[in-house]
Amino acid sequence: MRQRSLIAITAALAAGALTLTACGSRDENGGGSDSGGGGTTVTIGVDAPLTGDLSALGLGIKNSVDLATKQANKDNFVDGVKFKVEALDDQAQPSSGQQNATKLVADKEVLGVVGPLNSSVAESMQKVFDDAKLVEVSPANTGPTLTQGPDWQSGKKARPYKSYFRTATTDAIQGPFAAQYLYNDAKKKKVFVIDDKKTYGAGLAGTFTDEFKKLGGKVVGTEHIDPDTKDFSAVATKVKNAGADVVYYGGEYPQAGPLSKQIKAAGGNIPLVGGDGIFDPTFIKLAGKNSDGDLATSVGAPVEDLPSAKEFVANYKAAGYKEDYAAYGGYSYDSAWAIIEAVKKVVEDNDGKLPDDAREKVTAAMQNVAFDGVTGKVAFDEYGDATNKQLTVYGVEGGAWKPKKSGTYTG
Repeated sequence: MRQRSLIAITAALAAGALTLTACGSRDENGGGSDSGGGGTTVTIGVDAPLTGDLSALGLGIKNSVDLATKQANKDNFVDGVKFKVEALDDQAQPSSGQQNATKLVADKEVLGVVGPLNSSVAESMQKVFDDAKLVEVSPANTGPTLTQGPDWQSGKKARPYKSYFRTATTDAIQGPFAAQYLYNDAKKKKVFVIDDKKTYGAGLAGTFTDEFKKLGGKVVGTEHIDPDTKDFSAVATKVKNAGADVVYYGGEYPQAGPLSKQIKAAGGNIPLVGGDGIFDPTFIKLAGKNSDGDLATSVGAPVEDLPSAKEFVANYKAAGYKEDYAAYGGYSYDSAWAIIEAVKKVVEDNDGKLPDDAREKVTAAMQNVAFDGVTGKVAFDEYGDATNKQLTVYGVEGGAWKPKKSGTYTG
């Protein structure tokens, strides 16, 4: 086994400031239209769960993209181009995501899409976007197969779709990062692993389990839950009787919160640990007063602690959005800004105008986009994955998430 280590993070530079927006008229020929004094309109699509259990995360994504377009418009970042947002609700359902992808493709003004939140939804959307050569940048998907193909674990990495990118790191890193923290820092040696059988949850639990066992930890039990139920009493009893000193859950906060609460109620006084899917204040509300000590990993460093994010945080607040930017706000802003940067490159390369094949050229330009964003240096590798591999472990303390350790996993 190769040695693995956690390397301290470094912050990056400069974010953007708050602005107002303007827009031109629509066109049927791709990339918007020229409208007197309004210039050319370019739409950035957003797909996320805007209603339902995961809406706290989805609305943060939508608002952060909106803030990025306002910044670009205020600064006239792309000469002659005004950006606007078209946000669609996928309700965290793959079928809805695919329908939304089809709708966004049909809108010729859409030159890029930010989202989705869920890896399972992304699986249903990728081919639709790729067939249309429409670039998609997710701030939250962590499933490795989306960029590296189904055989990534065997070392046979193959990029399925060249139009798909992401600013978040993957579960190939997040799962092992959590395993290292639990085994080496928290001194947990016996884990009970639970997942919701979905793409994100099962994949995350799998990469965590492999690393935990390699480190010398013992898996004392495994279980799959039905994400459509909230009664986990039978699983909670199994956890208590297994002698585990920690529970690792692959899934999201609507199930993780009640699961944590019921494990404690059954007498299993041990922490529940999950990935970025549980990192939201709603988890703490659902888990209740005994959630102190529960842990979550999330992509990046705490936004509030990054010098590069100070303006973003201040401007988001000043914009008056009703919802918090949540776990993926900074990554959503950077995803939208990556699209804006790609549009700028295409326009500049075409004598200040959008070409007829703007979508294809924006997708090609995305591969070489690089800038200092809210979350640090934003760039993409040959698979479309973020080159920024930062992660943070958070713990519940006094009814709130508090950062415990940030780093970069290297294998």
